[in-house]
Formats: sequence, structure tokens, C-alpha cells
Amino acid sequence: MSAKTYEVRTYGCQMNVHDSERLSGLLEDAGYVRAPEGADGDADVVVFNTCAVRENADNKLYGNLGRLAPMKTKRPGMQIAVGGCLAQKDRDTIVTKAPWVDVVFGTHNIGKLPVLLERARIQEEAQVEIAESLEAFPSTLPTRRESAYAAWVSISVGCNNTCTFCIVPALRGKEKDRRPGDILAEVEALVAEGVSEITLLGQNVNAYGSDIGDREAFSKLLRACGQVDGLERVRFTSPHPRDFTDDVIAAMAETPNVMPQLHMPLQSGSDTILKAMRRSYRQERFLGIIEKVRAAIPHAAISTDIIVGFPGETEEDFEQTMHTVREARFANAFTFQYSKRPGTPAATMEGQISKEVVQERYLRLVALQEEISWEENKRQVGRTLQVMVAEGEGRKDGATHRLSGRAPDNRLVHFTKPNEDVRPGDVVTVEITYAAPHHLLAEGAVHSVRPTRAGDAWAKRNAAAAAKPAGVMLGLPKIGAPEPLPAAQAPGCGCD
Repeated sequence: MSAKTYEVRTYGCQMNVHDSERLSGLLEDAGYVRAPEGADGDADVVVFNTCAVRENADNKLYGNLGRLAPMKTKRPGMQIAVGGCLAQKDRDTIVTKAPWVDVVFGTHNIGKLPVLLERARIQEEAQVEIAESLEAFPSTLPTRRESAYAAWVSISVGCNNTCTFCIVPALRGKEKDRRPGDILAEVEALVAEGVSEITLLGQNVNAYGSDIGDREAFSKLLRACGQVDGLERVRFTSPHPRDFTDDVIAAMAETPNVMPQLHMPLQSGSDTILKAMRRSYRQERFLGIIEKVRAAIPHAAISTDIIVGFPGETEEDFEQTMHTVREARFANAFTFQYSKRPGTPAATMEGQISKEVVQERYLRLVALQEEISWEENKRQVGRTLQVMVAEGEGRKDGATHRLSGRAPDNRLVHFTKPNEDVRPGDVVTVEITYAAPHHLLAEGAVHSVRPTRAGDAWAKRNAAAAAKPAGVMLGLPKIGAPEPLPAAQAPGCGCD
């Protein structure tokens, strides 16, 4: 008899992506198997891990739930669960609007999902359980990681900031830090399994230590990661300019496996708008941090998040953002048109900007950043880079006989496929020959290929998946480095 199948659909930031890895781990621990890729609701359990950041998040959820209602009618025993930030916010509203939902759970009690599903099945009624505070640090839960060679590692949950456009602190609570020893134990365990790249994850990673009374805790953590044998690449997302201190820059520069990459949200270049956003830094402070980072790490690639059209933004305010972008010369920027986030102070502020004005400013900003990204990428031509091979990052790889991977600074590189076998997680040495705004090309022969333990781990996982007995519905795992900055969403819900 085939095991029950599950599908997890994820919306939002990296926190949600990592939480979904835990939800998958919990379900597999309870005996479920992953539905084949593209199941599109044809599973015994469908879980929505939601985001409440965007204005139309609830419409998107209820639209998807509506499409599943007839499928559930035709499939006896099928269950639907809704978790994440929108579930934490809307609670009982979900089962009122979509009474065919079986389970609603929040951001603080994801570990309860298997129990709630079983309780809903036995009692034949919806189970709504929203914890008001964290029950157990999520990293103690089983995890089905999407990548065999790269992993997220949470160092904190929650946020102590009060940005007027962000609802995350109300939904994920105050910042709670993990003990450094627990973080390093997880990192060492991952490396022992073959992982060679980790991304330290938090709503505000460089505020790490405020919960334990050590202002230099984050820089110490970066240096400690540098002592983990076999860990080749360390990244982190997202820091807040307010908490970005010189000891962190020094740790980045002096720790060889901490990558020359920084994602630091700007949000606006106008001091007036930053004050209205309740962001506790100003343009001069932000550009000063970038200047220090570039002085210490000349080849660092710096990226950011920017919101266009915040309430009260004048043309002069917007020009200050454009000025900051010209000065900062970001490798790339994740730009957003302001949209009201229900429950935030900004949603009821005076001076809401018309969509036409926001759109016009947005297009000007995107055009400027595209130009800068291309110019910065052209500076990479002629450089020899160590590229960690990825899977699924190059949509045209098959047609062009190329492979793709990430440079140390996280730039996407497409390179000529060598004659020898190369696996995701392995490292190739290539020379950059061409630059586009969003990727680099290495069109010549690969200089060298270095097989890695991470590549071995990828091969082992794929072999194990392929060897699953017939009749058990388990799709091949979706392998690939966790994308630190996916274009569809900002890191840390775009509020750091």
C-alpha cells in the first residue's frame, strides 16, 4: 500500500522557505512521502505556508484554497492545512471563509502540524491552534532540506524593530536568539553530512546577541564558523544598518570562508522617508557602512531592498533614493512598489501615493539599477573565479550545453560544460568572458574541476531517491543552493 503523500506550498521570505523545510521534515517523520513535482494539489495533504507582507496575500490564498475545494470533494481523506504569517494574523477567519480547511496553525507552533492533522481526521472538524509565543526553537524540529550541499541555519527568530511598513514583529514576536553552541553544533552536523555552504538566517542577523547581552556576538559567530573544518562558504541575511558594526566588517574581511557578499536593505535614500518608516539610520550612515565594507573587502558585491512610493514620498525624496543608488553602486537591488500591509501604521498614513506615480518612479529606479548592475558585472570580465556548481539555476543550460553556479560574491555564472563529470556542490575554476546585467558567462574551457564532499552528498541523495521502491509516490528532491535573494521576494520579508 502506498504511503500518504504531501505537498507544501511556500510564499514569502527565506524564513518561510526554511520553515517549509521543517514542515516537510515533520510530515516525513510522521510517515508521509513527498508528492511528485507538479502534483498541483493532487496529494493527501496540502500545506500552505503563507506570507502576510503583500497587500493581496489573502486574496491569493483564498483563490488557491477555492481551487482545491472540488479536488477535496473528489478525494476522500484529503486534508488541507494553512500555516505561516497570514494564519497567525487571520486565525478563525480562514475556516470561516474556507470551511473545507482542516488545520490552521501559526508561526510559533509549526511542530504541531502532524498532531493537528490527525486530530482533525479523528474529530472530523477543523483544528485551529495559534500559539502566542514560541513553543520550541524551530531548529529542534526534523528538517527535509531542499539542498544536499547548501543549508539555511537560523540564528534567531522574531524582530525587535518597529518599521511602520512591516507587520512581521506582530506575527513572529520579539527577537529570540539561539545559543551560539547550538548554532555551531548544527553547522558542524550539516558539514558532516556533506553541506559545504551555509546561510545564517534571521529577521535581523546582526542584532544577534541582544537577547544574550553580547553586542559582538554576531562577529564572534562568523569567526567561529571560520573554524569549522570542511565549511567552504558562509553567507548571512539580512542585516539592519542600525546594528552594523565595525567588528562585523572585520570578521567578514578576516574570515576566509565568509563570502564577499552583503545584502543590506536600504528601503529609502531619503532621511525624511526613513524617519517616517521608523528606520533608525540615515543616508549618510548607510553609505558610510558601504564605504567601510568596500575598503575592507574590495571585491564585495552589495545588494539591497528598496521601497518606492512610501506614503508622503515627494519627487525630492525619490531623487534622494536615486542619488543613494548611484553612490552605493549595488550589484543588484530588489525593488518594490509600496503596497498597504493591513495592520501596519503606514497603511493609514496620510499622503498615500497614486499607483501611476509609484509605477513611473519604480520604472526609473529599475532602469538606473539595471544600468549599474550591468556596469558592475562588466568589471568581472577577465577575472578567474571559483564557482560552486548549482542545479536548476540556468534555465537554458540544456540547450546551451552549459552549467551554472555561484561565484563567491553570489553572482550567477553560466559556464561551458566540461568533458568530465561535474555535480552540484563541486567547484570549478573559470574565467569570465562576458557580462549581462543579471549573470556572467565563462565561455572558454573550464580551467579545473574540484570534486567535493558536497558533490558526493548530492550524488548520494539522488541515488537514494532513484532507488525508492515502485508504488511509493516520492518525487526526486529539488536540489540546489538555497537562493539567498530570490527575485520574487525580499529576504526577511523585505523589512530588515
